[in-house]
Amino acid sequence: MGNTGVQEKVRKLFTDYLEKNGQRKTSERLAILDKIYSLDGLFSIEQILQGMEQMKFRVSRATVYNTVTLLLDAKLIVRHNLGNGSKYEKSFDLTTHHHIICTECGKSQVFDIPAIKNIIDNTRFPRFTPNDYSLYIYGICSTCKRAKTMKLKKQNKTK
Repeated sequence: MGNTGVQEKVRKLFTDYLEKNGQRKTSERLAILDKIYSLDGLFSIEQILQGMEQMKFRVSRATVYNTVTLLLDAKLIVRHNLGNGSKYEKSFDLTTHHHIICTECGKSQVFDIPAIKNIIDNTRFPRFTPNDYSLYIYGICSTCKRAKTMKLKKQNKTK
């Protein structure tokens, strides 16, 4: 994690949450938190497990899932239900942003369009005050589109 100030704040928030909710503060949970806050963008459970292996820190899949559940409840990460399953994102000091997601490979990118934020911020909702929002745009990335085109060309040549 590049920003040690953020790391300290997040660890403190998580420790306080664990104590308040009668949960144990373990080295595994803190290592998972550190790994998550070292990742950029959206991540999966598999990426956490791989990252823990690379750190030579052995944790079970159940420990990762249980810790992710605690982090969701503590509001330190958010879950995004995408077309190809759930992905997660750190949420401490998260600013509103948008995602484009490839329906072929599942890769996602974060982007920001100030005009969209401005429209939503200035929209009045009857009997409702929004706290946050998510915008997902699904499509096909250029890599997958190119691969699909090449596959089609190859199929047409063999006919």
